[in-house]
This record gives sequence, C-alpha cells and structure tokens, in this order.
Amino acid sequence: MNFWDRITGNDINRQWKEFKSRANKLPADYQTAWMQINAELWQRSDFTGRNIMPILDGVLDLFEESNAQGQNIQDVLGGDIKGFCASLAGEQGAKTYRDGWRDQLNASILRKLGR
Repeated sequence: MNFWDRITGNDINRQWKEFKSRANKLPADYQTAWMQINAELWQRSDFTGRNIMPILDGVLDLFEESNAQGQNIQDVLGGDIKGFCASLAGEQGAKTYRDGWRDQLNASILRKLGR
C-alpha cells in the first residue's frame, strides 16, 4: 500500500467494494447476518477502520465456507450475533470509542495526580 492510498483511504474503499461483491453472492440469511455484524463491528473501529477490515475478511471467509458446506446461518453463528461480534473483536483487541475515551480519562487523571 502506498502513502497516497493510505492517506486518502482508497485501499479501504477497494477492500469494501470487494467485501460487498462477495457478500452479495451469499444467500439472503447470510446477507442479513453480514449487515448485523457490520453494524456491531464498526462500533469497535478506530478512526480509519483499518483494524476492522481483517476481522470482516475473516467473517466473509467463514460465511463462504459454511455456505459451500450447506450449513445454515444459525448453525454457524448460533443465535447471538452480538456475542459473536464481541468475541471476535475482543480476540483482536479492537476497542470501542468508549474504551478509548476511558483510557484517555484514566491517563489524564493519573497525570493530574502525579503518578
């Protein structure tokens, strides 16, 4: 990735278009789950979204493989999409905006206390 693509976000746009085309090839129930997972995971994104892209790629890989094997989306994810996303993002160390604000507040308080 070159500097210009990184600054402008062209690399993410290309990757996102690829994700959309891959997701559109999936059955309707997989597409619905994909949209719900996107909504959940983007809350844990950093400013650019680069920390979420590998996670989303892995989810699409999982969906494509399970669809090829003829599995139902409920067999893949269970009934708890929010729990699935929390475990995915937690394993990757993706923090929410709230976590970042909490860390910033704690650092500010420690700095004021002189620790």
